[in-house]
Amino acid sequence: MRDDPTMSLIRSRQRVADHGEVFTPAWLVEDMLDLVGEDAARIDARVLEPACGAGNFLVAALARKLATVQATHRGNDFARRHYALFALMCLYGIELLADNAAECRENLAEVYDVFLGVAQDDVWARAARAVLATNIVHGNALTMTMPGNRPITFAEWGYLGKGQYQRRDFRYDALTRRSEFEVEGSLFADLGHELFTPAATFPKMTVTDLAGQVSAA
Repeated sequence: MRDDPTMSLIRSRQRVADHGEVFTPAWLVEDMLDLVGEDAARIDARVLEPACGAGNFLVAALARKLATVQATHRGNDFARRHYALFALMCLYGIELLADNAAECRENLAEVYDVFLGVAQDDVWARAARAVLATNIVHGNALTMTMPGNRPITFAEWGYLGKGQYQRRDFRYDALTRRSEFEVEGSLFADLGHELFTPAATFPKMTVTDLAGQVSAA
């Protein structure tokens, strides 16, 4: 079916029927990101795609973030590398189909690796894969669960400067309820930080620490 233009947006008609799987074309992705304005290019702006597929939206968002990293830190390679990783840390995805989730991770890793000019076995590339293993989740955004009915949990990454990162994990179902509690006049409006405590907090980490979580390719 190579002469059918719709086939570039789908893997198979059966997957469309079973899962409603249709990929968003690049031109539409860019138009939608344009609607967000400058926030789409902020390094620390957190982006969640609840049906991320192969990562069309997230790849485009990463490209914009990395352009900001380059413009802001081009004269400081230490900062450029660390903020490039932080930009990747601020992207999140949920995908129902395992092969799509894996492809999304690979697509994001490729963009990042090319930006830094590193091979897959480089410490920076391995650190990125450790982040993507956490940030791109194989799960169901509607039930907010992963296989085995485990709750989806996301890592909140922070860059502390001087090459150190902080990770705190939060359950996705709790995060989606935050807006309910923060509505003006809510009984819990002033208790947000107390109600939404992290499920886990990790010691400060360096790129080497993160890379150690993934075996060299």
